[in-house]
Amino acid sequence: MDATLTRIMEQRVDAVSIAFHRYMYSQINWERQMFGLVGPRGVGKTTLFLQYIHEHRGQKKMFYVSADNVYFSSHSLIDVADKFAREGGQHLFIDEIHKYGNWSQELKQIYDSHPDLNVSFTGSSILDITHGEADLSRRSPIYRMQGLSFREYLALFHGLQFPVATLADVLACKVKLDGVAHPLPWFHEYLQHGYYPFGGDPQFEMILNQIVEQTMDIDIPQYAKMTVATGRKLRHLLSIISKSVPFKPVMDSLATVVGVSRNVLPDYFVYMEKAGMIGQLRDDTGGIRGLGKVEKVYLDNTNLAYVMGGAMTDIGNIRETFFYNQMRVVSDIIASRIADFEIGDITFEVGGKKKSSRQVKNVPNAYVVKDDLEIGAGNQIPLWTFGMTY
Repeated sequence: MDATLTRIMEQRVDAVSIAFHRYMYSQINWERQMFGLVGPRGVGKTTLFLQYIHEHRGQKKMFYVSADNVYFSSHSLIDVADKFAREGGQHLFIDEIHKYGNWSQELKQIYDSHPDLNVSFTGSSILDITHGEADLSRRSPIYRMQGLSFREYLALFHGLQFPVATLADVLACKVKLDGVAHPLPWFHEYLQHGYYPFGGDPQFEMILNQIVEQTMDIDIPQYAKMTVATGRKLRHLLSIISKSVPFKPVMDSLATVVGVSRNVLPDYFVYMEKAGMIGQLRDDTGGIRGLGKVEKVYLDNTNLAYVMGGAMTDIGNIRETFFYNQMRVVSDIIASRIADFEIGDITFEVGGKKKSSRQVKNVPNAYVVKDDLEIGAGNQIPLWTFGMTY
């Protein structure tokens, strides 16, 4: 293989820490002929691949390459795969696949030409493997990775290991942090800078702002073939949402303010949702996950809400954002006609420590989720415990 690419791989693999693994590490079937790992910028997709190589390079002949390397200005992914296969390669890892122009067709050709070669790739969360001329959906499952849960944050930043809790455990108030007398200070830290693995960086806010800029100015416009002017309108739309979340979209007035057609706004919202910038809470009218009417729009996670909202950040919005953000990973969560959220036949009302049960008093199987509560009882559940579910 190319000496420069090999040196880059070895440097990155040697430097990666294997002390902590994201939740997706154990969920991936690493032996599949091909799979993709997608997610928002900054959640640790590249690290996951490098950790696997670090821990298994003695068992398999593996090669890692980033598709945005200048090497690909004069070479193709097919060139790399063909050469690697001829040299007895067994597992090829391709990072940042969305930055390579003809990725879907070339991956399809690699899959068909080298049945004995495992190929894994990472990409932007807006990546659609059914998009374009080569439909990879039958060949390549896609794993979608979110940012850190509160449980993962405790492990990565404080070295505290706790088991994954089920929703049933949470509702039965069985979630305990043995050895931690007061979880709330760490929970409030998490809300502000614990969703991303780089949350401990002194330049955290600057890095996160750069992620927002790159996602809105480059990733989405490039994928959706937008003009620069349209990309700016997308940023304007996100700014409007950030100042009024939880945002209840009124498409006609919003289209006028942003200066776009009302008909394209739903697509813009979907792009931003897939890219990890917003979350859309839908009702049950669609019958299938993701097809209902959008009732509320949140910023994707509480870290984004604090950075973009600044001093104007509303604590009620933070609570709802956290609950929706964490529970969507493990559950189908929809808007409630009575309270805030529903998961299956369970109703949730989210609020502060003094939140009363009056709104769900006569609702069967209903819970009041409270911030600033350390220990739950009955149908009063601490908000932080919902961050232990993945």
